[in-house]
Amino acid sequence: MMMYSGQLRKMAVSAQPGETAQYSLQLAEQPLQLNEFIGRRVTLSYQGQINCVHCQAKTNKSFNQGYCYRCLITLARCDSCIIKPELCHYHEGTCREPRWGEENCFAPHFVYLANTGNLKVGITRHVSAGVSSRWIDQGATQAIAMLQVNDRLTSGKVEMICKQHVADKTNWRTMLKGEPEKLDMAAQRDYLLEKIKQELALLSHDHSAFDYSIIDSKPIDIDFPVEQYPVKIKSLNLDKTASFSGVLKGIKGQYWLLDDDRVINIRKFAGYQVDLSVEE
Repeated sequence: MMMYSGQLRKMAVSAQPGETAQYSLQLAEQPLQLNEFIGRRVTLSYQGQINCVHCQAKTNKSFNQGYCYRCLITLARCDSCIIKPELCHYHEGTCREPRWGEENCFAPHFVYLANTGNLKVGITRHVSAGVSSRWIDQGATQAIAMLQVNDRLTSGKVEMICKQHVADKTNWRTMLKGEPEKLDMAAQRDYLLEKIKQELALLSHDHSAFDYSIIDSKPIDIDFPVEQYPVKIKSLNLDKTASFSGVLKGIKGQYWLLDDDRVINIRKFAGYQVDLSVEE
């Protein structure tokens, strides 16, 4: 039996086109390669303590996936414009952390389409080796970059235009039920670009600084380390079920999939102090 203890964090992800997504989790000083645990029985136990993932202060409640209330209301990364980039207010001089905003929001952003069980539009900052970690986090089995813009605010405005034609949310239950039907992502991209052509022209006319470029990239297929999908999904909550055991049958998005149809969103419980045991 292998034993680990530490603070839960969002699982780190990586993938190369055509390869299975790789997951890792840092518990204390232990970097755990989670793909190696699939097929083994795991036990995760919440110790009853939560520490903010930013300042490490003890908190009775986790906000925004791991932050204490003080950080929730003071950090730029916890502001509403992170969820809704079209609400960026840096230009109004009210950014909570101007330097953080300059480093993270004033960089090229990509508008993309992904297949997470349904077609969705989204934005991301990084498309390393053709794959964005955001696509893996969302459990996308297919994705394609569509447009590149200069900053986060602009990406939010373009996303708002796209949302008139394509959803911007992932249905996590649909995503976890199995492999979705394959889509012709290049055709979907071309169709959407044609649909929003006039709106992009109007946005360019109304905002002199608006600039974008169409990306002629190939669709990316992403495989996930899943041996068995749940039939009837039952979601685990560490606040209600402090300890659970089961055979880890797969990882998709930020979810662990167990052999008895139970699933847990690891990212949701970032900041929780836990013990993890894994049968050898």
